[in-house]
Amino acid sequence: MNKVYLLIGGNMGDMAASLAIAKKEITKRVGRINLSSSIYKTAAWGLENQPDFLNQVLAVDSDLQAQEILKIILDIECRMGRIREMKNGPRLIDIDILLFNEDIIDEENLKIPHSFLHRRNFTLAPLAEIVPNMVHPVLKKSIMQLLQESQDRLPVQRL
Repeated sequence: MNKVYLLIGGNMGDMAASLAIAKKEITKRVGRINLSSSIYKTAAWGLENQPDFLNQVLAVDSDLQAQEILKIILDIECRMGRIREMKNGPRLIDIDILLFNEDIIDEENLKIPHSFLHRRNFTLAPLAEIVPNMVHPVLKKSIMQLLQESQDRLPVQRL
């Protein structure tokens, strides 16, 4: 059984409903959700002139491999109406693989741990809520330590 940590989020439409739909689809198609962080309201990162996001981290047990999960979550995004128009732009739903077991994956279409995991408080805060002592497999620091050392100053509010 693989332990997968996913970040779900969005900043368009009924964001709470989108998170609920994404969770239902993840449960049906990826695996059982064991832990869910609180929902966090977060300022947009990268392209800041847009509405705030709602984000949540999920810990999922899955029989699937990382590339299979990637295909499924991209399909879920597409079916939910995600259109990729601009990098870091507004979106109905976004689902990212943050961590997969303690694996390090460096493939053209998949980087695990997520390349920006340690630089974004909107990812670190909900992850630290559910697994504060988990160690980043590359940086060898706990998620809580990464959050405490983070230089990201954008607001992240637990709802």
